Amino acid sequence: MTDTPPFANIPPTPEGHFKLYFYAAVLYVLDHVTRLFDEPEAALREFPFLLGYHQQLAGCGLEGQNISEAAQWWQAALFDWESMIDDHLPLRALREATELDHAALTQLIAVGLIEEDPRFGVMFDALQGANGYQRPTIGLLSAWQDGEQDTRANLRQLQQLGLIHIINPEAPRLDQTVQVPALIWDALRGEQSEVIAAWAHYRSSDRLLPSDELILPDVLHDTLQTLPALLAFGEVQTVIVRGPRHNGRHTLLGALARSLGRGLLEIDQARQLDLEQWRLIGPLSTLLCALPVLAFELAPGESAEVNSLVGCDSPIGVVLSRTGGLAGAVIDRAVTITLELPDPILRQQHWQRAAASHPIGDLDSIGSRYRLTSGNIYRAAQLAGAQATLAKRDTIELEDVQHASRTLNRQTLETLAVHLPATGDWAQLAVCEDTQRDLQELEARCRQRERLASATSGTFAAHVNAGVRVLFSGPSGTGKTWAARLLAAQLQMDIYRLDLSAVVNKYIGETEKNLNQVFSRAEELDVILLIDEGDALLTQRTSVNTSNDRYANLETNFLLQRLESFSGIVIVTTNSSELIDNAFQRRMDVTVDFRLPDASERWQIWQLHLPPASTVDERLLTEVVTRCTLTGGQIRNAALHATLLALNNGGIVINEYVEAAVQREYRKLGAVCPLRAKSN
Repeated sequence: MTDTPPFANIPPTPEGHFKLYFYAAVLYVLDHVTRLFDEPEAALREFPFLLGYHQQLAGCGLEGQNISEAAQWWQAALFDWESMIDDHLPLRALREATELDHAALTQLIAVGLIEEDPRFGVMFDALQGANGYQRPTIGLLSAWQDGEQDTRANLRQLQQLGLIHIINPEAPRLDQTVQVPALIWDALRGEQSEVIAAWAHYRSSDRLLPSDELILPDVLHDTLQTLPALLAFGEVQTVIVRGPRHNGRHTLLGALARSLGRGLLEIDQARQLDLEQWRLIGPLSTLLCALPVLAFELAPGESAEVNSLVGCDSPIGVVLSRTGGLAGAVIDRAVTITLELPDPILRQQHWQRAAASHPIGDLDSIGSRYRLTSGNIYRAAQLAGAQATLAKRDTIELEDVQHASRTLNRQTLETLAVHLPATGDWAQLAVCEDTQRDLQELEARCRQRERLASATSGTFAAHVNAGVRVLFSGPSGTGKTWAARLLAAQLQMDIYRLDLSAVVNKYIGETEKNLNQVFSRAEELDVILLIDEGDALLTQRTSVNTSNDRYANLETNFLLQRLESFSGIVIVTTNSSELIDNAFQRRMDVTVDFRLPDASERWQIWQLHLPPASTVDERLLTEVVTRCTLTGGQIRNAALHATLLALNNGGIVINEYVEAAVQREYRKLGAVCPLRAKSN
């Protein structure tokens, strides 16, 4: 046996380290297999492939030596080799982060030898009496006792850490077959795949943005500069980042991981993981030298239990929305960072970076008008760039961004809300002067919502956000929904009507989850949310006489709180304002009353809806608007019906068709038409 380990040709990499441990495991298996035969040569004849490994090890200076002594020498030589390597070695990091020793790690690699050489599977099957399993059983490994080394205790610890799992748990204990999970084995080998599993993704440190390149408020930059020292000294163990989706929460934690010299291990939907998957997070983080980031999507009132990750040598990152809470050991030494939507100045910086290949025509307007999350800005910029290219424009214009934003909305919102077309201007709405003035003031309030929130100061500022909560109240057919669509057109925003059938759920708590989801998505995408016939949701709370009353009140209380914290534009329409809880009305920033149209307004509505080529007599139309007190919606229906009759008879709307259409509307109401005497 040589005094100097012949490891000079082994590269100082995780792959080289794994190779050394692989041969340590081969020595471990050779030692115990040869003991089963009267002489070592018999074992090599039974399993000829072992002879090749025996010769390779002999070539390392172990020829003629006792295998047990050779294994001890190999361990010492391996540690000497490790001592010269400062870079991350997965197996060494795992050993240091857990109570596993060299023998336990050697046994771990021995369990997975079949992953590198399938001939070991044939050998294990033969040694176990051809039981059909080509992986070692607990009984076989337990029989390979090394002096004072408790092999079964090592196996239990490896299983608790998630490093091995049982393939056939229904079998008797000694017949249970063990396997190293594939993603653990890949990490042991030093592999760094981007997609580790459907629920786990990895990014190396060099693929993460440094903190000084993040587009953040100054106060968050200062926090990121301070955190690494707090994490290094153990004063902080967990960093919780709250905020809307696609708003840079993972990017912020990635910058923190990079400052710690680590990659990022992102765990999606952590709450849905089973126990076996959860056990893997700690060892994976250690093996990959990564900061584990646990992502939770929690509805209001929900909480997630998060305990320490066993086998993890890193701090923990947690990503949460604005709602939900955490419990468990991780919150004992936790810091919470709230990442709000970027302000107009930061949005302009995001647009400049995101649209580097396509200059932006009106950066100020786009940055101020589209209140998107940072992630949605980058997604929209790609779509807007493609739209500009299709239109053969060199720059991204406002219409390209609007088209891109609408595409994002459809992907996210249309399962819970319905998109409404929004075109036209206020000239297409016939309402009284007071209502018209209120609508124009509402438009100004929506345009200045961010500046208004930032202009407040003192205690009052804490209660003002960029949200605009609007109540449109009035009888049916007075133009409430049409006014909401015209407002969206004026603001060049998309408007979505809440689909109550998709939101309201008979199961307790599900309605609140769905409402929170649609409100959150509307905030992230900066669309106008329309709750038509809102008295169905905003009903007055009742005295609690049954369990149904109690849960109905809980839904109302949740909606009250969510409306107050909503930072987008929401419009609620109602035909029965007296049914709406007073607490909702107090939370409305703007209330617009729509009343039934008077004669002059009815005249204007008729003019808006009749085709330009109509030949309706002015005297008839004057009598219709004077005597027939129809709502705007009824006039619209009558004008459409008159146009339909005209299409079947030459295409020109005449007196006869208008009279017939008005009479039809009164028949629908079950009332007598004031024009009946004349028509006869």
